[in-house]
Amino acid sequence: MNSTSHLLLLFASGLVAGAISPAAQSADESKKPSSPKPALSVNVVQPQRAEMPLRIAANGSIAAWQEASIGSELSGLRLAEVRVDLGDAVKRGQVLATFSAETVQSETAQVRASVAEAEATLAEAAANAQRARDMQASGMLSAQAITQMLTAERTAQARLDVQRALLNTQQIRVQHTQVLAPDDGVISARAATVGAVVAPGMELFRMIRQGRLEWRAEVSASELARIRPGLTASLTPVGGAPITGRVRMIGPMVDPQTRNGIVFVDIGASGGAKPGMFARGEFNLGASSSLTLPQTAVLLRDGFSYVLVVGADSKVALAKVSVGRRSGEQVEIVSGLDSNARVVAAGGGFLGDGDLVRVVGAAAPGASRP
Repeated sequence: MNSTSHLLLLFASGLVAGAISPAAQSADESKKPSSPKPALSVNVVQPQRAEMPLRIAANGSIAAWQEASIGSELSGLRLAEVRVDLGDAVKRGQVLATFSAETVQSETAQVRASVAEAEATLAEAAANAQRARDMQASGMLSAQAITQMLTAERTAQARLDVQRALLNTQQIRVQHTQVLAPDDGVISARAATVGAVVAPGMELFRMIRQGRLEWRAEVSASELARIRPGLTASLTPVGGAPITGRVRMIGPMVDPQTRNGIVFVDIGASGGAKPGMFARGEFNLGASSSLTLPQTAVLLRDGFSYVLVVGADSKVALAKVSVGRRSGEQVEIVSGLDSNARVVAAGGGFLGDGDLVRVVGAAAPGASRP
């Protein structure tokens, strides 16, 4: 092979090598492992200490503080007028109804006449007795006659006392022809009907004394010891506005079937509440310091609570936690989480255990959004 042929062969080999080397280089680069991409950009938050309210939840019914039964004390009289109806507010001594008083007034007039007659008889007997006393020393009257006159005086006095007592009874009957309110309150039931002739003791009206209502809350026996008279309670009747009350007393017994006791909460004359309403409420026991997280940081899966903790390698780990009280947007973390942990503030529902995330910032302790 001459020199010219050798040079041509070397030149061709260089062209082939130059053409092949870029493709080979690209193939080598494709074999290198690529860096993983973050699944989501997140904000993180650390658990914070906060004052959480201590409350005991309860259910119960609203009832009247005390009810007064207003009945009839007369018999054989016709009810002439009824002046109040259901729901009316009344004052002590207000006339609620009246009976026809003609018969009682007539009987009262007869007794008054008997009193006048007894007074006249007593006056005569007293005069005779006085003369007997004056003549007793002279001997003009026998001892028997003197005794009879003195006895007649005492008898006349006794008859007068009887008639006066009867007159007093009749005057009381006249007063009872008007049915009066025994206290301030609200009429809650009415059985009185105009024209009816009622029996003695028959209930005509039922009244909520002073218009005061109370919430009879059912509380478990294990929590009764934490409640004291004077504690404040907040309750909301079904379909009504929130009401604030104060514990008046704790019932002395626990129901053996439900193991619940009754706590009586005075709610006064609350306009929106009615006796018989059902209400849910809470007893306020104060506050205590607790570890808290925003509610958006806590996930509920399979009936358990979890949080996503961001590690130093930016990967998230699913941590099971126990939650307690809730206040606003914050939830108490009872156990399962360190106070220095970095937790995904929101959007954890799109992540799984071990996912890589990109931390873009730290959320404010009370924030509920990234």
